[in-house]
Amino acid sequence: MKDGKRGAGVSHYADLTIYGCLAALLTAQWWISRELLRYAGRRWRGWKRASARVAIYLFGGAAAGCYVVSFLPLAVTFPGAVEPIRTILGGAVLAYSASAAVAVCVCLAVRALRKHLNAETDGGRRRALNVAGVLAAASPLAVLGYGALVERTDFRVRELDVPLPGLPADLEGLRVAQLSDIHLSVFLSERELARAIDAANELRPHVTVITGDLITTGSDPLDTCIRQLARLKADAGVFGCMGNHERFARVENYTARAAAALGIPFLRGGRRQLRFGKAVLNLAGVDYQAFPDKRDYLRGAERLIVPGACNVLLSHNPDVFPVAARQGWNLQLSGHTHGGQVALEIFDQAITPARFFTPYVYGLFRSGASAAYVTRGIGTLGIPVRIGAPPEIAVLRLRKA
Repeated sequence: MKDGKRGAGVSHYADLTIYGCLAALLTAQWWISRELLRYAGRRWRGWKRASARVAIYLFGGAAAGCYVVSFLPLAVTFPGAVEPIRTILGGAVLAYSASAAVAVCVCLAVRALRKHLNAETDGGRRRALNVAGVLAAASPLAVLGYGALVERTDFRVRELDVPLPGLPADLEGLRVAQLSDIHLSVFLSERELARAIDAANELRPHVTVITGDLITTGSDPLDTCIRQLARLKADAGVFGCMGNHERFARVENYTARAAAALGIPFLRGGRRQLRFGKAVLNLAGVDYQAFPDKRDYLRGAERLIVPGACNVLLSHNPDVFPVAARQGWNLQLSGHTHGGQVALEIFDQAITPARFFTPYVYGLFRSGASAAYVTRGIGTLGIPVRIGAPPEIAVLRLRKA
């Protein structure tokens, strides 16, 4: 299948997934509001019933309003302190919506079981079913709490070997550290980022790369993030590429200038040739390659390849890997997906909505003589939780295949 047709198909399925999830969440909210109105009608009379109904309608309207505002395009920004409030409300309404949808499913399942229980079923079994239903309905809140308070900042180091055919002897064992998707914001503090920076420095890499998304919106502390990243240490230097959120926030040029002033070149269609002994590591980077423009992926990037060198491409979007492999890149380093951020592993396969957008969600991938690594990154987007996809600092050791 040609890339353009394949890209259109993936984009179509992604759109269907988003609209399907939206419809499911709205249906769950409608069901909850209906049940609350019925309860209020049975429980109260007069002004109490009227007040309860008004409160239910206001709550439903507020939830819907927060949902719409939180999902406005990220290029639409709000002034001053309003933007962080939008981020917080967006995370809260997403967490509520996910929990509510699961709770509704549990309630419907419990009701179905009750219908199968005849009148002669003893009261103990009925009470046990009710308790089990309550616990199951509350379980999403417990899981979200764990993902927000524990796993979200459980920074892990992942070291792995990357076999590359024809790797020069002087690059054998070269260590490349990768940080990505930092999203310094109200959901990731400077202190938490500093912990990740310290962990990366302890790894003593030869090269360190940053593969985009320093912040989420234009009101986030970009200068603070760059200042922390300037603490990174590597023998041959620290380099970066832009993510989609630098584009959405319209700070690509500023990021490049501010980072360069502190010694971090962001490679925007450029390259750096790093010499190790008699070998050359050609490190190149591209700005964010948008999903709708799959036919334009990496246009002209083949000119950045240096014959005889080990060519490494920094691209925030991992979906460009088939094109990178055809162009002849030895290794691609990417982020963007957060490893799904919320993932369920079944039979060694991660089940996550991110797979509707790209098959390159997390880990090491191969295509012919080329390899790509997609890291989970550090921060979060939307709901400030990580479940089954803890944040990571990756260290890749180059090996000759």
